[in-house]
Amino acid sequence: MRAKKNKDMKNIQSKSVAAVTLGCKLNVAETSAILDSLSKKGWRISTTEEKADLIIIHTCAVTHKAEQKCRQKIRALIRKKPDTRIAVIGCYAQLHPDSLSSIDGIDLILGSNDKFEIELYSNVLEKTIPKAFVKVTPAHTIEAVYPGYSLPAPASKERTRAFLKIQDGCDYGCSYCTIPLVRGKSRSIPAEEIVERASLLASSGYREIVLTGVNTGDYHSGDMTLCDLLRQLEKVDISRIRISSIEPDIVDHELISLVAASRKIVPHFHIPLQSGSNTILRAMRRRYDTALYRNKVQQAVERIAECAIGADVMVGFPGETEDDFLQMYRFIEELPLAYLHVFSCSIRPGTTLAEQTDNRERSPVASKETTRRYLELVELGHKKEATFKARFIGKECTVLFENSRSLPKGVQQCSGYTRNYLRVLVESSDRPLVQSLRGNELPVLIDSLDDDLNLKGRVLS
Repeated sequence: MRAKKNKDMKNIQSKSVAAVTLGCKLNVAETSAILDSLSKKGWRISTTEEKADLIIIHTCAVTHKAEQKCRQKIRALIRKKPDTRIAVIGCYAQLHPDSLSSIDGIDLILGSNDKFEIELYSNVLEKTIPKAFVKVTPAHTIEAVYPGYSLPAPASKERTRAFLKIQDGCDYGCSYCTIPLVRGKSRSIPAEEIVERASLLASSGYREIVLTGVNTGDYHSGDMTLCDLLRQLEKVDISRIRISSIEPDIVDHELISLVAASRKIVPHFHIPLQSGSNTILRAMRRRYDTALYRNKVQQAVERIAECAIGADVMVGFPGETEDDFLQMYRFIEELPLAYLHVFSCSIRPGTTLAEQTDNRERSPVASKETTRRYLELVELGHKKEATFKARFIGKECTVLFENSRSLPKGVQQCSGYTRNYLRVLVESSDRPLVQSLRGNELPVLIDSLDDDLNLKGRVLS
């Protein structure tokens, strides 16, 4: 009996798994949590460069381009690893399981909820389920909310920032957005579980925790709001707490005051704008207008010292006229933003926008025109970023160093981020010195801004 048990344990421990994550920080957090659960079941965490028994590909479906990248990655790994089992999970699997089923070489397809059923990964190796097994629970029926968090150190010893999921799903119903179709309604993880996980991440060596979710600001657990949760997390022994992204309507006086007074919650907001035209914002079914957005941004930068605010903006929304675009351009020009993430509109199947374009209620913008608008906003974004970063030349900033690398002529470089999310490079010919910076939070005097909009500086201690 003991011999059989030992043999079974050996088989379990011999399983190895690697993962590839595409898409958002929430996907990164969830992938890590899945790997951690498999590790606790005896699996060995591997890489795609090594020989793994199973490769998990965590997919994204936010745009057509994101889906294309998923398909390319899946096919490339199938070609490169013909003897490895392939599991495709997440948003693209949720939205297009039939399309994935037609790709020869995929062994397991799991939707947004089903990817957390850990036993299915063992089943695909043990062949107790059919090849190309599909399990996709309809998003509108999903009630559970599963954890997502970075792997505990030392498994992730190179990482100084940890991702921690606090919320999933969204109830906002923007006309272009496929999130409700792939992740379901908004639901939150209990505060005590989040604080416990944050404490574990802090004790394992992480210096910063990034709170992630689909609609992070919509956090509600019982009577607990996001601000209540942040106050609980401030008691954790961690240097930095960062909110990954937050909707404009949730950036209220209470949140701004909390961040302004905090020594741990960093002065950085990513606040999606999407459009600077009120006509287009209404068509998108966003919950604000330009006046509200301007007011929130101005309040934040006035009350929070050195606050950096980034924004998502979308061009080519069906029905967007040249006047709408010019309104957006001028609106963004006037805003005190630190950077832009610019996207071209992608009409997603099953959304209200897809229905409207199919019914010719809204006319797509010509691709050439969309590209022109995209490039103009990218250029504007570079100008905003350069202007904001130039303010810090000659100033002392605290940098949390993350990565080091070797450059030509024996130069070593270490990079990290300030509290307000400015990337800073430090260079030296002293290799041990540069490598010793990783994982440390140190004062840096900013000397210059390079052509790639990276700040460069020297460590003061």
